[in-house]
Amino acid sequence: MVLRRGSRAGRRRLVVHALTTDPSAAADAVPSAARAGFVVSKAVGNSVVRHRVSRRLRHLVSARLGTLPAGTSLVVRALPPSSTASSAELGSDLDAALRRLGLLSSRRPAGDVPRPTRPADAAPDHGSAV
Repeated sequence: MVLRRGSRAGRRRLVVHALTTDPSAAADAVPSAARAGFVVSKAVGNSVVRHRVSRRLRHLVSARLGTLPAGTSLVVRALPPSSTASSAELGSDLDAALRRLGLLSSRRPAGDVPRPTRPADAAPDHGSAV
């Protein structure tokens, strides 16, 4: 149903199909949390490669599900270039596709947490003994 009625945004390494249901349309329905499914075909690679790609995508999508509206269904289809992509590249493609679909509004990726930086002139601490 998501593939037929939903909207689609494609990137180099993946295609995202999304369908957002209106919780007020069905009076007796309880709004459900956002959910996702994955399609990683044999064109991506052998079973080890496909499983690695699906694990990466599952991790990336799970970090973003909380930001999606209730009742949203996603289908993420991996394309053959995803087999050689890093997690960061997959994440940027996923964020770009979600932004294009209007589901992710910020410019910072949903799973990106700012890390504290160390001054460039500070020496690394290697656990000196006291």
